Amino acid sequence: MAEYYKEALKLGMKEVQNCKSNGLSTQLPALDDILPSDKALTTVSLGLVPIPLSQIVGTKTAGRSSAFAPNFMPVLEESSEFGVKWKHLCEAHINEGIHDPIKAYEYMNRFYVLEGNKRVSVLKFFGADTIEGVVTRIMPERNGSDEVELYYEFIDFYKYTKVNFIEFSKRGSYNELLTALGKGLDEEWSLDEQRTFASAYHKFEKAYMHIGGGKLQSTIGDAMLGYIQIYDYEELISDDLSAVKKNLSKMWEDVELKDDEEPIELKLDPPTEKKTTLLGRVLSGEPDVLQVGFIYDGTPTKSGWVHEHEEGRLYVQKVFEDKIDTLTYPNALDDDPYKVIVQAIEDGCTVIFTTSPRFVQASLRAAVEYPDVIILNCSLNLSHRYILTYYARMYEAKFILGAVAGTLSDSGKLGYVCDYPIYGQIAGINAFALGAQMTNPRAHVYLEWSSVKGADGAAKSLADQDIHFISSQDTSKFLEDDRENYGLFYVKDGISESLAHSVWCWGKYYEEILSRIFDKSLQDEYNKCNKALNYYWGMSTGVIDVWCSEELSLSTRRFIDFLKESIKQNICIPFLTPLITQSGEVIGEGQKSLTLDQIINMDYLAANVIGEIPKYSDLNDMGKATVDTVGIEKSQNDPKQEAENKAGVDK
Repeated sequence: MAEYYKEALKLGMKEVQNCKSNGLSTQLPALDDILPSDKALTTVSLGLVPIPLSQIVGTKTAGRSSAFAPNFMPVLEESSEFGVKWKHLCEAHINEGIHDPIKAYEYMNRFYVLEGNKRVSVLKFFGADTIEGVVTRIMPERNGSDEVELYYEFIDFYKYTKVNFIEFSKRGSYNELLTALGKGLDEEWSLDEQRTFASAYHKFEKAYMHIGGGKLQSTIGDAMLGYIQIYDYEELISDDLSAVKKNLSKMWEDVELKDDEEPIELKLDPPTEKKTTLLGRVLSGEPDVLQVGFIYDGTPTKSGWVHEHEEGRLYVQKVFEDKIDTLTYPNALDDDPYKVIVQAIEDGCTVIFTTSPRFVQASLRAAVEYPDVIILNCSLNLSHRYILTYYARMYEAKFILGAVAGTLSDSGKLGYVCDYPIYGQIAGINAFALGAQMTNPRAHVYLEWSSVKGADGAAKSLADQDIHFISSQDTSKFLEDDRENYGLFYVKDGISESLAHSVWCWGKYYEEILSRIFDKSLQDEYNKCNKALNYYWGMSTGVIDVWCSEELSLSTRRFIDFLKESIKQNICIPFLTPLITQSGEVIGEGQKSLTLDQIINMDYLAANVIGEIPKYSDLNDMGKATVDTVGIEKSQNDPKQEAENKAGVDK
């Protein structure tokens, strides 16, 4: 066993020298030195559990740490009592295996050994994955930091799964993983499910490290979550290691993007200059006719959303005449949407617009598998490298509607019906509320959700509260739920009148994008950028507008025109700071605009909004499906459930 100890000692001394060179401690960290000395922290017994050896990082007390380098390799001479015992353990491991469990403390999902340091050292030397241990968890004090809150999300995840080896760098990822696996937030995992997941994880880990994942700051869990959102968990289970490596190589740019603190680059306006000689990512030769596919989640005759995109398709077909040929694929969710996109590609489409956020996963997989096809998804705030996203700053129009509603309401009581708690929608609510407050300081906005009560049910709930001016979805016909009212409308005694609504000008959007594909400037922009490209154009580009009824007074219509022009010129700023939230928090200061990132990621409501963001469990099936894809973080976590989970842990 002497040769093994010499090799381990060599590894330990090398680690010590590396630490010295980098100004780091040359000993294992001790948990007693890490824990705050002035606070009594809660402890929870986890019993006997498998401990990932990679997450054992130190000892409980400083007295046990001096015999080891920070990588748990020995630093004492072979002839020492420590060296003799280490070699005996080494022999036992080779001959019969080490079976005695260690004792350890877990803090922030890192383990610190109380008894069994040499067993850990030997098993780490031989590259074992886990060791059995009797573990006591020490609960950190909740201080609102992302690190601690992410850890408490892990605790909720661990409570039902008993999986402690997968880690993430971003909040919300544990729930995203459960969604990707088709598991409920409070669904117990069987022992077989735990073992299957562990096998899939370790297979993915080998592929990840083989390709170069060890050089990234993001976690294996971050990459695995992205992988199964493209290739599906069942495929990861059934595929062999070589297939996983192949698939992971195809999407590696997406994996690397997770290492970026700011993975998304927002494009707020198209460039004013056109380029005609740039080398593009695709379409290297000028086609005779550009084949363009439009993937719909419904039909134009039944869905207002699809109808508006279809109007946009017809518009660009007319604008470009024989330069393009457009094909439509309705009801793509009735089948596997990935297969529908593949069919469009086989039909010759080299540009594909997937017009719903619910197509994100299928779009991403198709983009990875078919890199010579440009795929754009109609959604917001997606950090995926291989697809482009496009959306409109609809909050600009909502601000104008709020301002108009504020001038019309004597009581200041206004209603707002929102569909889903997803990126962009919360900004629309707050913009409406701030616009109303600008013209009527007494204005309060009463919020209801169509994904909870149904569109007409939500509107009726507002009308029953003697609220007469209500803002609802801005689609005027053919909607799935057949709601009666749209945009900003006035309702009293069962009679309603449409006053104004915001307009999605998808034809203008598609015209600009296709023009940029023809002159190769879009492809050039993609090639020069190493982030996820999100197009988030607004009123200044003509992709949104506000329609107003002739029944409105001339002065009100002129006021709308004034606000539109002011927003286009960046004179009128909807989200001017400071902005006060429902909880009393003050966002920003000094008459400045919120950043686009702050606007997109809003998960709070303005102080003059009466209502709340719904819990995930309260949403209807369509709402849950939409939120699973592009929902704001808060909507994915049930606060009541979190409180119950925490109480259970503390007990």
